[in-house]
Amino acid sequence: MGEIVNLRQVRKQKARTEKEKLADENRALHGRSKAERTRDRLTSDKAEKFVAGHRRERPEDQGD
Repeated sequence: MGEIVNLRQVRKQKARTEKEKLADENRALHGRSKAERTRDRLTSDKAEKFVAGHRRERPEDQGD
């Protein structure tokens, strides 16, 4: 026969595991210093400007 499990305990353990996973994600996202957040924001802005500067315009966008 199979192993007998208490469904209530399994459900609670699953909820705890998901809650811990969410906490880890939040720590990674929000647990940074102001300097790190500023550096990341500046890096992403620079990359976005680089891509925008090299983007080709379609003929429809030029407006005759």
